Amino acid sequence: MRARTAVAALVAALLALTACTTGDDAVVAGGEFQLVAPNGETKLRYDGDERKGIKGLTGPSLMEDGKTISLDDYAGKVVVVNIWGAWCPPCRTEAPELQKVQDEAGPLGVQVLGVDVKENSTEGPRDFMRNRQLSYPSIYDESGRAMLSFRGLPPNTVPSTFVLDKQHRVAAAFLGGVIASDLLPLVKELSAEA
Repeated sequence: MRARTAVAALVAALLALTACTTGDDAVVAGGEFQLVAPNGETKLRYDGDERKGIKGLTGPSLMEDGKTISLDDYAGKVVVVNIWGAWCPPCRTEAPELQKVQDEAGPLGVQVLGVDVKENSTEGPRDFMRNRQLSYPSIYDESGRAMLSFRGLPPNTVPSTFVLDKQHRVAAAFLGGVIASDLLPLVKELSAEA
């Protein structure tokens, strides 16, 4: 009787496990992107039909009072979305690297877009951008509303960077700091896509 119970428990566990997995891809939820990091991976790449779109990424401009920034402002461009905070030590290293991406790949139709999170005011993050001479725009996401576009992203995953193709589908996700050499080959490849 114990052997049958053990086998039944094992079969039930295997069925439950296979019902919860989606294979080795990290995109689920139909046509919208939802982050799943299989085996705790921090660098994810999506090709072709694996790519899912981001919806509703919009919010107030960090640097320009009264202006709203939307992902839709960059239609037809490859967009590098970087989630950052002035309080985040890795973000201090990463920001000049993202500016290098903007400077080198911008003429190819690539746009870096920051999303500043978990700040109590705009003063600190504005100083952060000015001191590092960052020219790319950032959404000020005090409420966390813009972060909702990245379903499944743990709230403590700062910094994170998402590379979107020209149709604004996620082509890659970096859950941690990045440098220009992580991004430049990828954005150049995506900018050459039809």
